[in-house]
Amino acid sequence: MNKPVNFSDLAVAGVRDLQPYQPGKPIEELERELGISEIIKLASNENPLGPSPQALAAMEQAMQGITRYPDGFELTAKLAAFNQVDATQITLGNGSNQVLNLIAQVFLSPQYNAVISQHAFIVYPLVVKALGAGLKMVPAKDWGHDLDAMAAAIDENTRLVFIANPNNPTGTWNKFAAVKTFMEKVPANVIVVLDEAYLEYVEHDDYQSGLTLLSQYDNLIVTRTFSKAYGLAGLRIGYAVSNPQIADLLNRLREPFNTNSLALVAAQAALDDIPYLENSRRINREGMEQLEAGFTQLDLKHIPSIGNFIALQFEQDVNVIYEQLLQRGVIVRPVGIYEMPQHLRISIGLPEENESLLRALKDIGVR
Repeated sequence: MNKPVNFSDLAVAGVRDLQPYQPGKPIEELERELGISEIIKLASNENPLGPSPQALAAMEQAMQGITRYPDGFELTAKLAAFNQVDATQITLGNGSNQVLNLIAQVFLSPQYNAVISQHAFIVYPLVVKALGAGLKMVPAKDWGHDLDAMAAAIDENTRLVFIANPNNPTGTWNKFAAVKTFMEKVPANVIVVLDEAYLEYVEHDDYQSGLTLLSQYDNLIVTRTFSKAYGLAGLRIGYAVSNPQIADLLNRLREPFNTNSLALVAAQAALDDIPYLENSRRINREGMEQLEAGFTQLDLKHIPSIGNFIALQFEQDVNVIYEQLLQRGVIVRPVGIYEMPQHLRISIGLPEENESLLRALKDIGVR
Protein backbone atom coordinates (compact mmCIF):
# COMPACT_ATOMS: atom_id res chain seq x y z
CA MET A 1 0.00 0.00 0.00
CA ASN A 2 1.31 3.41 -0.92
CA LYS A 3 2.40 5.74 1.85
CA PRO A 4 -0.23 8.45 2.53
CA VAL A 5 0.55 11.72 0.75
CA ASN A 6 0.29 15.11 2.43
CA PHE A 7 -0.98 17.04 -0.56
CA SER A 8 -0.43 20.32 1.24
CA ASP A 9 3.30 19.66 0.86
CA LEU A 10 2.80 19.51 -2.92
CA ALA A 11 1.04 22.87 -3.12
CA VAL A 12 2.95 26.07 -3.80
CA ALA A 13 3.94 27.91 -0.64
CA GLY A 14 1.71 30.90 -1.28
CA VAL A 15 -1.43 28.76 -1.45
CA ARG A 16 -0.52 26.75 1.68
CA ASP A 17 -0.51 29.95 3.72
CA LEU A 18 -3.98 31.07 2.59
CA GLN A 19 -7.30 30.65 4.35
CA PRO A 20 -10.45 30.09 2.25
CA TYR A 21 -12.53 33.22 1.66
CA GLN A 22 -15.53 33.25 3.97
CA PRO A 23 -18.59 34.87 2.33
CA GLY A 24 -21.56 36.18 4.26
CA LYS A 25 -23.79 33.39 5.55
CA PRO A 26 -26.43 32.48 2.91
CA ILE A 27 -30.10 32.77 3.85
CA GLU A 28 -30.68 29.12 2.96
CA GLU A 29 -27.95 27.97 5.34
CA LEU A 30 -29.48 29.83 8.27
CA GLU A 31 -32.89 28.43 7.41
CA ARG A 32 -31.45 24.90 7.56
CA GLU A 33 -29.60 25.54 10.80
CA LEU A 34 -32.36 27.23 12.79
CA GLY A 35 -35.53 26.30 10.93
CA ILE A 36 -36.66 29.93 10.76
CA SER A 37 -38.08 31.96 7.90
CA GLU A 38 -38.38 35.62 6.91
CA ILE A 39 -34.63 36.02 7.25
CA ILE A 40 -32.98 39.37 6.52
CA LYS A 41 -29.53 39.30 4.96
CA LEU A 42 -27.46 42.44 5.50
CA ALA A 43 -24.07 40.77 5.18
CA SER A 44 -22.74 40.91 1.63
CA ASN A 45 -23.37 44.46 0.38
CA GLU A 46 -25.91 43.25 -2.15
CA ASN A 47 -28.55 45.47 -3.73
CA PRO A 48 -31.75 44.96 -1.68
CA LEU A 49 -33.95 45.91 -4.64
CA GLY A 50 -33.13 42.76 -6.57
CA PRO A 51 -32.05 42.91 -10.22
CA SER A 52 -33.13 45.43 -12.82
CA PRO A 53 -36.36 44.43 -14.62
CA GLN A 54 -34.62 45.26 -17.89
CA ALA A 55 -31.78 42.90 -16.98
CA LEU A 56 -34.25 40.11 -16.22
CA ALA A 57 -36.00 40.64 -19.53
CA ALA A 58 -32.69 40.61 -21.42
CA MET A 59 -31.70 37.32 -19.80
CA GLU A 60 -35.05 35.72 -20.58
CA GLN A 61 -34.65 36.67 -24.23
CA ALA A 62 -31.07 35.36 -24.31
CA MET A 63 -31.91 31.98 -22.78
CA GLN A 64 -32.46 30.35 -26.16
CA GLY A 65 -28.87 31.07 -27.10
CA ILE A 66 -27.09 29.44 -24.18
CA THR A 67 -25.99 26.53 -26.35
CA ARG A 68 -23.50 28.96 -27.93
CA TYR A 69 -20.31 30.24 -26.38
CA PRO A 70 -20.59 33.84 -25.13
CA ASP A 71 -19.31 36.83 -27.08
CA GLY A 72 -18.23 39.84 -25.02
CA PHE A 73 -17.91 42.17 -28.00
CA GLU A 74 -21.16 44.07 -27.47
CA LEU A 75 -20.68 44.63 -23.73
CA THR A 76 -17.08 45.69 -24.30
CA ALA A 77 -18.20 48.24 -26.90
CA LYS A 78 -20.99 49.47 -24.64
CA LEU A 79 -18.65 49.88 -21.67
CA ALA A 80 -16.17 51.75 -23.83
CA ALA A 81 -18.86 54.21 -24.92
CA PHE A 82 -20.29 54.47 -21.40
CA ASN A 83 -16.90 55.30 -19.90
CA GLN A 84 -15.72 57.35 -22.89
CA VAL A 85 -12.67 55.16 -23.52
CA ASP A 86 -11.55 52.91 -26.37
CA ALA A 87 -12.67 49.29 -26.51
CA THR A 88 -9.00 48.25 -26.42
CA GLN A 89 -8.89 49.54 -22.83
CA ILE A 90 -11.55 47.14 -21.49
CA THR A 91 -10.97 43.77 -19.82
CA LEU A 92 -14.04 41.75 -18.84
CA GLY A 93 -14.01 39.53 -15.78
CA ASN A 94 -16.07 36.94 -13.97
CA GLY A 95 -16.74 39.57 -11.34
CA SER A 96 -14.13 42.25 -10.66
CA ASN A 97 -12.47 39.69 -8.34
CA GLN A 98 -11.27 37.78 -11.38
CA VAL A 99 -9.89 40.97 -12.87
CA LEU A 100 -7.94 41.64 -9.66
CA ASN A 101 -6.53 38.13 -9.87
CA LEU A 102 -5.56 38.63 -13.52
CA ILE A 103 -3.71 41.83 -12.66
CA ALA A 104 -1.75 40.07 -9.93
CA GLN A 105 -0.89 37.16 -12.22
CA VAL A 106 0.38 39.47 -14.95
CA PHE A 107 2.60 41.66 -12.77
CA LEU A 108 3.60 39.72 -9.65
CA SER A 109 6.05 36.94 -8.89
CA PRO A 110 8.07 35.97 -5.78
CA GLN A 111 10.76 38.61 -6.40
CA TYR A 112 8.20 41.47 -6.43
CA ASN A 113 5.76 42.91 -3.90
CA ALA A 114 2.44 44.71 -3.68
CA VAL A 115 1.41 47.53 -1.36
CA ILE A 116 -2.04 47.52 0.28
CA SER A 117 -3.70 49.24 3.21
CA GLN A 118 -4.67 47.73 6.53
CA HIS A 119 -8.44 46.99 6.62
CA ALA A 120 -8.56 46.83 2.79
CA PHE A 121 -10.56 44.34 0.73
CA ILE A 122 -9.44 40.81 1.61
CA VAL A 123 -9.04 39.72 -2.02
CA TYR A 124 -5.92 41.87 -2.41
CA PRO A 125 -3.73 39.87 -0.01
CA LEU A 126 -5.28 36.64 -1.31
CA VAL A 127 -4.20 37.20 -4.91
CA VAL A 128 -0.78 38.48 -3.86
CA LYS A 129 0.08 35.67 -1.44
CA ALA A 130 -1.17 32.98 -3.82
CA LEU A 131 1.64 33.96 -6.19
CA GLY A 132 4.28 33.91 -3.49
CA ALA A 133 4.83 37.65 -3.93
CA GLY A 134 5.68 39.99 -1.08
CA LEU A 135 2.93 41.92 0.67
CA LYS A 136 3.50 45.31 2.29
CA MET A 137 0.51 46.25 4.44
CA VAL A 138 0.49 49.93 5.45
CA PRO A 139 -1.27 50.89 8.70
CA ALA A 140 -4.60 52.61 8.14
CA LYS A 141 -5.30 56.21 9.07
CA ASP A 142 -8.72 56.85 10.63
CA TRP A 143 -9.76 53.42 9.28
CA GLY A 144 -8.90 54.48 5.72
CA HIS A 145 -6.01 54.38 3.26
CA ASP A 146 -3.02 56.53 4.27
CA LEU A 147 -1.91 57.39 0.74
CA ASP A 148 1.21 59.26 1.84
CA ALA A 149 2.39 56.26 3.82
CA MET A 150 1.50 53.90 0.97
CA ALA A 151 3.55 55.99 -1.45
CA ALA A 152 6.48 55.88 0.99
CA ALA A 153 6.20 52.07 1.21
CA ILE A 154 6.90 51.62 -2.50
CA ASP A 155 10.38 50.27 -3.17
CA GLU A 156 12.37 49.03 -6.16
CA ASN A 157 10.61 45.64 -6.01
CA THR A 158 7.06 47.00 -5.87
CA ARG A 159 4.95 46.20 -8.91
CA LEU A 160 1.38 46.79 -7.70
CA VAL A 161 -0.53 49.07 -5.34
CA PHE A 162 -4.16 48.24 -4.53
CA ILE A 163 -6.50 51.05 -3.46
CA ALA A 164 -10.20 50.53 -2.77
CA ASN A 165 -12.10 53.80 -3.13
CA PRO A 166 -14.54 53.61 -1.36
CA ASN A 167 -13.01 50.90 0.79
CA ASN A 168 -14.68 47.69 1.88
CA PRO A 169 -15.31 46.99 4.77
CA THR A 170 -14.76 50.42 6.35
CA GLY A 171 -16.69 52.61 3.90
CA THR A 172 -13.91 55.20 3.99
CA TRP A 173 -12.77 57.06 0.90
CA ASN A 174 -9.93 59.16 -0.45
CA LYS A 175 -10.66 62.54 -1.97
CA PHE A 176 -9.88 62.99 -5.63
CA ALA A 177 -7.17 65.56 -4.96
CA ALA A 178 -5.42 63.09 -2.64
CA VAL A 179 -5.59 60.32 -5.24
CA LYS A 180 -4.11 62.61 -7.90
CA THR A 181 -1.30 63.67 -5.57
CA PHE A 182 -0.61 60.01 -4.84
CA MET A 183 -0.39 59.16 -8.54
CA GLU A 184 2.18 61.91 -9.00
CA LYS A 185 4.40 60.20 -6.42
CA VAL A 186 4.17 56.68 -7.85
CA PRO A 187 6.97 55.57 -10.21
CA ALA A 188 5.84 54.92 -13.77
CA ASN A 189 6.77 51.22 -13.50
CA VAL A 190 4.46 50.61 -10.53
CA ILE A 191 0.86 49.71 -11.42
CA VAL A 192 -1.87 51.33 -9.31
CA VAL A 193 -5.17 49.43 -9.14
CA LEU A 194 -8.06 51.68 -8.18
CA ASP A 195 -10.99 49.48 -7.15
CA GLU A 196 -14.26 51.39 -7.59
CA ALA A 197 -16.74 48.62 -6.78
CA TYR A 198 -18.99 51.04 -4.86
CA LEU A 199 -18.58 54.08 -7.11
CA GLU A 200 -22.25 54.27 -8.12
CA TYR A 201 -23.35 54.83 -4.53
CA VAL A 202 -21.04 57.80 -3.93
CA GLU A 203 -22.70 61.21 -3.63
CA HIS A 204 -19.84 63.38 -2.35
CA ASP A 205 -18.44 66.39 -4.18
CA ASP A 206 -14.88 65.61 -3.08
CA TYR A 207 -15.00 62.19 -4.77
CA GLN A 208 -14.27 61.60 -8.44
CA SER A 209 -13.63 58.46 -10.47
CA GLY A 210 -10.08 57.53 -11.32
CA LEU A 211 -11.12 57.20 -14.96
CA THR A 212 -10.48 60.93 -15.30
CA LEU A 213 -6.80 60.24 -14.56
CA LEU A 214 -6.27 57.48 -17.11
CA SER A 215 -5.08 59.82 -19.84
CA GLN A 216 -2.42 61.24 -17.51
CA TYR A 217 -1.13 58.04 -15.91
CA ASP A 218 -0.46 54.98 -18.05
CA ASN A 219 0.20 52.92 -14.89
CA LEU A 220 -3.38 53.24 -13.61
CA ILE A 221 -6.02 50.50 -13.74
CA VAL A 222 -9.62 51.17 -12.66
CA THR A 223 -11.82 48.18 -11.78
CA ARG A 224 -15.61 48.16 -11.64
CA THR A 225 -18.37 45.64 -10.92
CA PHE A 226 -22.03 45.01 -11.66
CA SER A 227 -22.43 43.17 -8.33
CA LYS A 228 -23.37 46.14 -6.15
CA ALA A 229 -25.49 49.05 -7.37
CA TYR A 230 -26.47 47.19 -10.55
CA GLY A 231 -27.78 44.21 -8.57
CA LEU A 232 -26.10 41.41 -10.55
CA ALA A 233 -23.90 39.79 -7.88
CA GLY A 234 -25.08 36.28 -8.71
CA LEU A 235 -24.06 36.62 -12.35
CA ARG A 236 -20.42 37.53 -11.59
CA ILE A 237 -19.61 40.28 -14.07
CA GLY A 238 -17.03 43.05 -13.74
CA TYR A 239 -14.36 44.80 -15.75
CA ALA A 240 -11.19 46.85 -15.78
CA VAL A 241 -10.27 49.99 -17.69
CA SER A 242 -6.58 50.63 -18.36
CA ASN A 243 -4.27 51.78 -21.09
CA PRO A 244 -4.38 49.49 -24.16
CA GLN A 245 -0.99 47.91 -23.47
CA ILE A 246 -1.98 46.79 -19.98
CA ALA A 247 -5.42 45.68 -21.22
CA ASP A 248 -3.73 43.61 -23.92
CA LEU A 249 -1.63 41.82 -21.30
CA LEU A 250 -4.67 41.13 -19.12
CA ASN A 251 -6.66 39.85 -22.08
CA ARG A 252 -3.84 37.48 -23.06
CA LEU A 253 -4.20 35.76 -19.68
CA ARG A 254 -7.98 36.06 -19.44
CA GLU A 255 -9.66 32.71 -19.96
CA PRO A 256 -11.66 32.28 -23.17
CA PHE A 257 -15.38 32.83 -22.55
CA ASN A 258 -14.76 33.86 -18.93
CA THR A 259 -18.05 35.77 -18.75
CA ASN A 260 -21.29 33.92 -19.38
CA SER A 261 -23.94 34.86 -21.93
CA LEU A 262 -26.64 35.83 -19.43
CA ALA A 263 -24.28 38.04 -17.45
CA LEU A 264 -23.20 39.83 -20.62
CA VAL A 265 -26.72 40.75 -21.75
CA ALA A 266 -27.87 41.55 -18.22
CA ALA A 267 -24.98 43.97 -17.74
CA GLN A 268 -25.80 45.73 -21.02
CA ALA A 269 -29.43 46.11 -19.99
CA ALA A 270 -28.53 47.28 -16.48
CA LEU A 271 -26.40 50.08 -17.90
CA ASP A 272 -29.47 51.33 -19.78
CA ASP A 273 -31.83 51.11 -16.81
CA ILE A 274 -31.15 54.56 -15.37
CA PRO A 275 -34.34 54.67 -13.21
CA TYR A 276 -33.26 51.43 -11.52
CA LEU A 277 -29.82 52.86 -10.69
CA GLU A 278 -31.31 56.11 -9.43
CA ASN A 279 -33.75 54.19 -7.23
CA SER A 280 -30.90 52.05 -5.89
CA ARG A 281 -28.99 55.19 -4.95
CA ARG A 282 -32.06 56.71 -3.29
CA ILE A 283 -32.80 53.57 -1.28
CA ASN A 284 -29.18 53.46 -0.18
CA ARG A 285 -29.04 57.14 0.76
CA GLU A 286 -32.25 56.99 2.77
CA GLY A 287 -31.26 53.68 4.35
CA MET A 288 -27.92 55.09 5.41
CA GLU A 289 -29.68 58.01 7.08
CA GLN A 290 -32.14 55.63 8.75
CA LEU A 291 -29.42 53.40 10.18
CA GLU A 292 -27.18 56.28 11.27
CA ALA A 293 -30.09 57.84 13.16
CA GLY A 294 -30.91 54.48 14.73
CA PHE A 295 -27.32 53.89 15.77
CA THR A 296 -27.22 57.32 17.39
CA GLN A 297 -30.34 56.47 19.39
CA LEU A 298 -28.72 53.21 20.50
CA ASP A 299 -25.50 55.08 21.34
CA LEU A 300 -23.49 52.92 18.94
CA LYS A 301 -20.37 54.12 17.13
CA HIS A 302 -19.86 53.62 13.42
CA ILE A 303 -17.33 54.54 10.77
CA PRO A 304 -18.69 57.17 8.34
CA SER A 305 -19.32 55.42 5.02
CA ILE A 306 -20.11 56.36 1.43
CA GLY A 307 -20.69 52.78 0.28
CA ASN A 308 -23.82 50.66 0.74
CA PHE A 309 -22.76 49.40 4.17
CA ILE A 310 -21.67 50.63 7.60
CA ALA A 311 -19.03 49.23 9.95
CA LEU A 312 -20.58 49.29 13.42
CA GLN A 313 -18.37 49.24 16.53
CA PHE A 314 -19.18 47.45 19.80
CA GLU A 315 -17.70 47.17 23.26
CA GLN A 316 -19.12 43.66 23.69
CA ASP A 317 -17.90 40.50 21.97
CA VAL A 318 -19.10 40.97 18.38
CA ASN A 319 -19.26 37.21 17.78
CA VAL A 320 -21.85 36.93 20.55
CA ILE A 321 -23.84 39.80 19.03
CA TYR A 322 -23.53 38.22 15.60
CA GLU A 323 -24.97 34.93 16.89
CA GLN A 324 -27.76 36.72 18.76
CA LEU A 325 -28.73 38.52 15.57
CA LEU A 326 -28.73 35.21 13.67
CA GLN A 327 -31.17 33.81 16.24
CA ARG A 328 -33.44 36.73 15.34
CA GLY A 329 -33.12 36.04 11.63
CA VAL A 330 -30.75 38.91 10.83
CA ILE A 331 -27.50 38.11 9.01
CA VAL A 332 -24.66 40.64 9.22
CA ARG A 333 -20.92 40.29 8.71
CA PRO A 334 -18.16 39.98 11.34
CA VAL A 335 -14.95 41.56 10.02
CA GLY A 336 -12.32 40.22 12.38
CA ILE A 337 -10.40 38.91 9.36
CA TYR A 338 -9.86 42.57 8.44
CA GLU A 339 -8.21 43.25 11.82
CA MET A 340 -11.47 44.80 13.03
CA PRO A 341 -12.49 42.45 15.86
CA GLN A 342 -14.89 44.99 17.45
CA HIS A 343 -16.90 45.69 14.30
CA LEU A 344 -19.80 44.20 12.38
CA ARG A 345 -20.36 45.31 8.81
CA ILE A 346 -24.01 46.09 8.11
CA SER A 347 -25.27 46.29 4.52
CA ILE A 348 -27.95 48.87 3.77
CA GLY A 349 -31.29 47.15 3.24
CA LEU A 350 -34.85 48.15 2.47
CA PRO A 351 -36.51 50.40 5.09
CA GLU A 352 -38.29 47.52 6.80
CA GLU A 353 -35.10 45.44 6.85
CA ASN A 354 -33.14 48.28 8.41
CA GLU A 355 -35.86 48.70 11.01
CA SER A 356 -35.76 44.99 11.84
CA LEU A 357 -32.01 45.21 12.40
CA LEU A 358 -32.37 48.22 14.69
CA ARG A 359 -35.13 46.49 16.63
CA ALA A 360 -33.01 43.37 17.02
CA LEU A 361 -30.02 45.40 18.28
CA LYS A 362 -32.27 47.12 20.79
CA ASP A 363 -33.70 43.79 21.97
CA ILE A 364 -30.22 42.40 22.47
CA GLY A 365 -29.25 45.41 24.54
CA VAL A 366 -25.98 46.08 22.71
CA ARG A 367 -23.42 48.68 23.62
